[in-house]
Amino acid sequence: MKAVIVTGGKQYTVAEGDILYIEKLNAEAEATVKFEQVLAILDGENTKVGTPTVEGACVEATVVKNGKGKKIHVLRYKPKKGEKKKIGHRQPYTKVEITKIAL
Repeated sequence: MKAVIVTGGKQYTVAEGDILYIEKLNAEAEATVKFEQVLAILDGENTKVGTPTVEGACVEATVVKNGKGKKIHVLRYKPKKGEKKKIGHRQPYTKVEITKIAL
């Protein structure tokens, strides 16, 4: 069984046992998180598509850890002005494991 969920402004196709890196959630490690915005549930011939979400559907996940991604370097440069600025950014993420897809 698979489901399409929305979190952090992005859509993910998930199945039980999948591990995802999603936008940071306010949850500690080993906490249980529920995703209520389920757009579709795919189960062979029993496919349910929501308008816009499936009523009563829920996907549960366990938070594995919170962290930061690899550093991205950005260089701002203005020609003929002698102006350079190097900055970096590390995007925070939450690593979750999908435990249950329920209708």
